[in-house]
Amino acid sequence: MRELILLRHAHAEPAANGQADLDRPLSAEGLAEAEAAGRWLVANNLVPDSVLCSPSRRARETLEAVLGAVGYVDQRIEPSIYEASPGTLIALADANAEVGRLMLVGHNPGFERLAALLHSGQSGDYRGMPPAAIAVLSVPADAALEPGVAQLSAFWWP
Repeated sequence: MRELILLRHAHAEPAANGQADLDRPLSAEGLAEAEAAGRWLVANNLVPDSVLCSPSRRARETLEAVLGAVGYVDQRIEPSIYEASPGTLIALADANAEVGRLMLVGHNPGFERLAALLHSGQSGDYRGMPPAAIAVLSVPADAALEPGVAQLSAFWWP
C-alpha cells in the first residue's frame, strides 16, 4: 500500500484591499491549526516521505508550521495545485507514484472532491474538508489512481 495525504491549508486572513488571493497569510488561528496538524501526523506515524505544496502563501505557511513538528521532509512548490481539479491532482499524484507516502498541501474544493472520488468513486459524495483538515487515503501499491481505488484510512481536523 501507498498513502496519499491531503492537507488543506489552515485558516487564512481575508484578502486585504487589493491583495491577491495567492498572498493571503495564515491567521493566528490558522497557525495554531497547522501546528496541531503537524503534531497529529507525528502522533499517528504519518510523516510524509515527500510533500508537494501549492504556491499560495497560506499553503506554504501551513506546510512550514507542519514541518516544525515533523522535521525536514523532501518538498517542493507545485503551481498546479492552486485551484486544481481532482483530475489535475490525480495526475500529479500519479506522476509521483514512487513515493510511498505523498502529501499534497492545497485547497478546496479540489481536495474534498479528490478524497471523495478516490474513496467512493463519486466526487460529489462528500462535502466538508475544513481548514487544516487531513485526509489519508490508502492505495494499492501498483494501482493507478482512479475513482474508488482508495480507502479513507484517517480523517482529522482541528
